[in-house]
Amino acid sequence: MAHEGFHEDPNQLSDFAKDYHRIIQSTMEELEAVDWYNQRAECATDAEAKAIMEHNRDEEIEHACMGLEWLRKNSPVWDAMMREFLFKDGNIVGNEANMGGGESNPTQRSLNIGNNKK
Repeated sequence: MAHEGFHEDPNQLSDFAKDYHRIIQSTMEELEAVDWYNQRAECATDAEAKAIMEHNRDEEIEHACMGLEWLRKNSPVWDAMMREFLFKDGNIVGNEANMGGGESNPTQRSLNIGNNKK
């Protein structure tokens, strides 16, 4: 898992693969912090304490979004998937089904998943 460090020998990985891992790990940590602050805010009984935790949660969301944007800019697959699924109306799973093929017929679409590096 990404939070356990490099899965492969870092000496065998490109600088891009190392940075890719670091961004994913950092983004996961930011999302975890969002969850923690959100839970704390939900339980807070003092309005000012709740507001501080909500502010902190929102700062972590900003950081997570920055990590996702780096992934989008540096990976054609992330870019394609974000363009396909983000900011769309309707059913999320239905949007995937409308792409055509999906997992049941992967030959109908190819995003060069093996070629993540620009």
